[in-house]
Amino acid sequence: MDEPVLDVCTIGRCGVDLYPLEMNTHLEDVTRFGKFLGGSSANVAVAAARMGHSVACVTGVGDDPFGRFIRSELTRLGVDARRVVVNPAFNTPVTFCEVFPPDNFPLFFYRQPTTPDLEIGVDDLPEEVATARILWLTVSGLSVEPSRSANHEALRRHHGNGMSVLDLDYRARFWPSEQEATAQVQQALEHVDVAIGNLEECRIAVGETDPDAAALALLERGVEVAVVKQGMMGTLVRTATERVYVPVTSVRVRNGLGAGDGFGGAVCHGLLQGWDLARTFAFASAAGAIVASRLECSTAMPRIDEVERLMAANPQVVPVVSRIRH
Repeated sequence: MDEPVLDVCTIGRCGVDLYPLEMNTHLEDVTRFGKFLGGSSANVAVAAARMGHSVACVTGVGDDPFGRFIRSELTRLGVDARRVVVNPAFNTPVTFCEVFPPDNFPLFFYRQPTTPDLEIGVDDLPEEVATARILWLTVSGLSVEPSRSANHEALRRHHGNGMSVLDLDYRARFWPSEQEATAQVQQALEHVDVAIGNLEECRIAVGETDPDAAALALLERGVEVAVVKQGMMGTLVRTATERVYVPVTSVRVRNGLGAGDGFGGAVCHGLLQGWDLARTFAFASAAGAIVASRLECSTAMPRIDEVERLMAANPQVVPVVSRIRH
C-alpha cells in the first residue's frame, strides 16, 4: 500500500547545537552547555511537524553518538528520520554559540573537512523530494558537491508537483567566494516558487539590499513569492500582484538563532492551509518571535495554539496589504 503524500520534505543541514547555559559569557569561560538538535533544515522540519504536518528530513550524519542522537531526536520530535543517511567517513557536525541578548549570537561551526549532510548525493534522494506538497531547501546545500547536484536535481524532480521553497541562508564560511554563491543561487531560483532571505542574503542572491528592489529582483528571477526579512524592521512579502508588510512581533529576545527556522516552518503551515499572504506571514513572524524568546532552536519550535495566543496578545501587529496595478 502506498504511503500518503508528505506535507513537507526538507533537504540540508543538521547537527548538534551546544548552547551555553550561562548567558552573556564567552565560550572560554562557559562551564555548562545544553545539547540540542540543530541545523536549519532539521529545525524547519521540526517546526512544521510541531504544527501537525507530516515531514521528512533528507540529511546526513556520522556513524557516531551525535549522529544517533540526531536520528532519535528527529523521530521524537515528529519528523520521519528514515531518509537520514549514515556516513561513517565523516563526523556529525557540532556548532557552539555565544549568547549575548538581544542581538549578538556568534556561531562557531565545527564542520571540517566536510560534513555528512554535504555528502548527500543524487542517489540518496528519496521519492518524497518529487512528491511532497512542499520541498524546502537551503542555499548552504548548494555550496559544494555532491550536495549541490543533489539539491538541483531535487528541484528538477519536484517541479510541477507542489511548492518549492528556497531559504537563502547564506553563510560565507561555506563558500569559496560570493560570486560562486550568487551563480548557484540564481540557477536555483529559476526553479523555486518561494524565496526567503534577509537583506544580506538578498544581496548575495540578486545584488540588491533595498527591500522592495530585492523582492522585485527575486520575482524577475522566476520566484512567485519573494520574502525579505528585515529583522526588527519587519518582513516584506511581494508577488506580481500584491505587496504585504508585516511589522515585527515584539518579544524579549533570549537567543535569536533559530527564529528564522521557526518562521520557515510556520510559512509551510500557512501555505499548506491555503492562507493568504497577510495571514501566513503574520503567523510566521509570531512563530519566529516565540523561538527568539527561548534558548534552544529545535525544541523551541512553537505549537499552533502558542502562536495564536501571541498574536492575540499583540493586536497592534497588523499586516499592511497593497494591491499592485500594472
